[in-house]
Amino acid sequence: MFKRMLEIALVVCFSAGVAQAAEAPFAGKWKLDPSRTRLPDAMKIESKGGNTYAFDFGGGGVETIVVDGTDQKGLDGTLLSVKPDGPNTWIVERKRDGKRQIRATWKLSKDGRTITDYFRQVAPDGAPISMDYVYQRTGKGSGIAADWRSIKETMNSPLVLQVTPLPGDGLSFATSPAFFARTVRFGRTDYPDEGPTPRKGATTSVRTVDARTFVVTRKYDGKVVATEDIGLSSDLKTLTIAQHITGRDKPNLYVFARG
Repeated sequence: MFKRMLEIALVVCFSAGVAQAAEAPFAGKWKLDPSRTRLPDAMKIESKGGNTYAFDFGGGGVETIVVDGTDQKGLDGTLLSVKPDGPNTWIVERKRDGKRQIRATWKLSKDGRTITDYFRQVAPDGAPISMDYVYQRTGKGSGIAADWRSIKETMNSPLVLQVTPLPGDGLSFATSPAFFARTVRFGRTDYPDEGPTPRKGATTSVRTVDARTFVVTRKYDGKVVATEDIGLSSDLKTLTIAQHITGRDKPNLYVFARG
């Protein structure tokens, strides 16, 4: 859930030769194709006794809190709360600076084998994001406390990607709703994150493959946390972002059709 605070919006600045070749095919409006988009997720929930649980959402650490509905210290300066709402339902919320970022309703199936997650997020521009996940139990555990892996992901909200040439041989990749902006510059290696909400210790590098493909490498405190393969189909009608997150065996796959 923590890592699903999606990282799609990109601002990409190319070196002159690459940008001149790339601007024309990349420029324009793109719409997410939910039928071809896959956002596999995994989470681990461990009972620590009583109402205390350890949550690992794959966001770089474990958060241990009491499941009583109160706001408690979470990762990256956030507050996390989990409230039981009946025997098989939990309400999960995450806040930053007093504002709710995420509200998720987890419903455990009667046989205890699956969780349906009605995931709702507020983007930085205030727009609502709606996704539904179905998780399957992959290990031992009791009730909601177990290892879970998604078997179905449904993006309910429309997502539009606008690609616009920038002065100085660059391209702007911006999504609506806005998640956050990232600046990626060719010709520079491991430079600090830029944009309205840069993360301290985060750096970016870009490697050009050809005029239709490039690879973004993201690091945190010097360690690779993700790579993103971004490319166009040969007919220039499909843009694909394959996001490989360190420690996960399946990538997030965002597929956009030219709008």
